[in-house]
Amino acid sequence: MNKKTRNYIICGVLVILAVLFTLLVKFVDVKHIGPNESSVGFSSINRFVFETIGVNKLWYHITEWLGWITILMPIAYAFIGGIQLIKRKSLFKIDREIIVLGAFYVIVIAFYVLFEIVTINYRPVLMDGKLEASYPSSHTLMSICFCGSTVLINKMLFNNKATKIINILSIIILAIIVFGRLISGVHWFTDIIGGILIASSLLMILHQALILFKKNEFNE
Repeated sequence: MNKKTRNYIICGVLVILAVLFTLLVKFVDVKHIGPNESSVGFSSINRFVFETIGVNKLWYHITEWLGWITILMPIAYAFIGGIQLIKRKSLFKIDREIIVLGAFYVIVIAFYVLFEIVTINYRPVLMDGKLEASYPSSHTLMSICFCGSTVLINKMLFNNKATKIINILSIIILAIIVFGRLISGVHWFTDIIGGILIASSLLMILHQALILFKKNEFNE
């Protein structure tokens, strides 16, 4: 099996796992264990993890601030794309990787909006006295997608010392947010797992799209 085939298989498996896990969270072991007797899937394991970890407001605030830092990443690449558009005076002359990355950001935001509308689980705690959608963890989803895509695009377009440092920092920020979001207690355990699976599948799709566009560029 060659690398291309293996990557497509990994991509397909991740997508299937993300969809399957989301359906399981929605319909398996659903009980009213959340605030205001809100129903929660995989209630047994979610209750066990939540009662074991509890709520940590410090980690909640840390991940909130780090989440704002990850938002700067798509803004930076949008700025790069804008500079290229001004200099090259044509949308079609912008690096294809930047265009693909922009489309990826739109898809990530669409997933965020989708899960704000389609509620799978509510948070294990009330936020300002209100129930909020909890699945998947948006901080987990966004941090993995934004930090992960930063690493991918930097390796493909800007592979230098500066971007290598940025890549290392991106991975560190990503890890802190995912871990911190779990121990903060504002999400169920399955919210974190779902965020990881969905983000990983989206990143793998981005990876394959970047490779595809790069090959098409060389063939022209």
